[in-house]
This record gives sequence, structure tokens and C-alpha cells, in this order.
Amino acid sequence: MNVRSAAARLRVGVSAGIEQADRPTVDLAARRRQEARRQQLTVAGLRLLVAVVFLGGWELTTRFGWVDAFFWSQPTAIFARLWIWITQGTELGPLWEQLLVTMEETVGGFVVGALLGVVVGVALGRSRLLSDVLGPYIKGANAIPRVVVGALFAISLGLDIKSKIATAAVLVFFVVFFNAFQGVREVDRNLIANARILGAGDRQLTTEILIPSALSWIVASLHTSFGLALVGAVVGELFGATAGIGELIYNAKNQFDAAGVFAGMGLLAAMALLAEALITALEDRLIKWRPPVATETRI
Repeated sequence: MNVRSAAARLRVGVSAGIEQADRPTVDLAARRRQEARRQQLTVAGLRLLVAVVFLGGWELTTRFGWVDAFFWSQPTAIFARLWIWITQGTELGPLWEQLLVTMEETVGGFVVGALLGVVVGVALGRSRLLSDVLGPYIKGANAIPRVVVGALFAISLGLDIKSKIATAAVLVFFVVFFNAFQGVREVDRNLIANARILGAGDRQLTTEILIPSALSWIVASLHTSFGLALVGAVVGELFGATAGIGELIYNAKNQFDAAGVFAGMGLLAAMALLAEALITALEDRLIKWRPPVATETRI
């Protein structure tokens, strides 16, 4: 009887010890979740504070006459202009049509430029001969101002959507190309050698080793590339268009309508932020294998 009771007390003691050992782990996980939520609330509050201070200061300085509202407008006038565009439409038609035109041009240029950048970057990253031969030409082309290229496309391709997509694609291409090129060059050479020893061909090496290894570099370039595609689409519209946010801004500039210019800029910023959120979701889905980093650098 004493032996049984002692064994029972031992089992109870062991169970209690296990529960006590598990409790600090559970408490630590809960504490980390609370700290993460607190951090998110702090960041959201500070972002709101920055917006309130900036817009409030802008409004006050224009109302007191410290800043000329004719040239710099004011937040209330900008929001009023946006409301008119939303409810009554623009001079070029409904606002959603202008947004759709600019988004179509931007997405088209983004897709074309990104695909070309990945293909050319991987090809030159794999081949030392190709990179040595074509490197100076690519660097020289990258040095050409994009506005000049946009003017050339407007002359050669006309004022329809093709010239806007081409201008946007050029801006995207070089960013994605250099990241893809460097990502391929950074792949561990021992990994490539081992794949060769195991019988991997050129196609398998590219699709299963090089591109997945360079994926972090490529996806990171997409965050910047979409904003550049948006810039390219707007630049193309400024050279000549019948619709789009760039054309809205151009008409507002000709009428000395600062509120219209800032309203168009605000719409472009909203489009860029929406695209950034979608690209971030795509990045998290494509690179799920990536281990979490201790220091977050994303903006």
C-alpha cells in the first residue's frame, strides 16, 4: 500500500512538474502576442498622428496666409475636389474610368517589364560571356533618362495604351533585371556543383535551383517596380492621352488648379499603397519557406 501511494504521489509530482515546465513557454508565447498587438496599435496610432499633424499644419498655414493656397492648395479643398470627382465625375468622364485606364497601363507595363527583367537577368546571371558582352549596353541604356524614352514611344507607338505600357515596362525592367541578375550570381556555387553531380540539366538547374534561390531578390524588386510602373504610365499620359489620372493632373495644371493636381497625386498614392499590400501578400505566399528575421526592415 505504501509503495502504491508513493508511486501515485510520484506520478502526481511528475505531472505537476511537467505542467510547471510548460507554463513558462505558454506564458512567453502569450506575452509575445500581446507585445506584437501593442506594437501594431502603437504604429497605427503614430501613423494617424503624423497624418493629423501634417494635414492640420498644412490647413492652418494656408488659412493664416503663411503659405499661398493658390499654389499649394489646402487639404479641405483637395478633399472637396475628390468628392466632386467621385460624385459628379471629372472633365474626362467618371473617375472610375480614369482609375481603370491608369491601372491598366500600369499593370501592363509592370507585367511586361517584370517578365523581361527576370528572363534577361537570369540569362545573363547564368552566362558570364553574355553578361560581359551585353553589360556595357545595358548600363548605357539604363543611363538614358526615362522621359526621353517616353517621348520616343509616344512618337513611334502613338498616344494609345501601347506607348504607356512601353514606358512603364522600361522603368520596371531595369530594377527587376539588376535584382534577378545579382540574385542568380549570389547562389551558392557548391549547391550548383552538387546539382550538376546529381545529373541536373540546364533546365532543371534554372527552374529548381537558380530561380528559387534568387526569388527573394526578385520579389523584393517588385515593391519598387510597381511604383515605377505607375510613374511610367503617368509620364506617358502627360505626353498625350484622352483619359487617365495623368491626364487629369495635366488638365488641372493647365487651369492652375492646385487642388486638382494634389487630388490626382493622392489617387496615385492610394493606388501604389494598394498594390504594395497585394505584392506583400504575394511575397508572403511565395517565400513561405523563408525564416522569420529578427529585425524587420520593410517600410
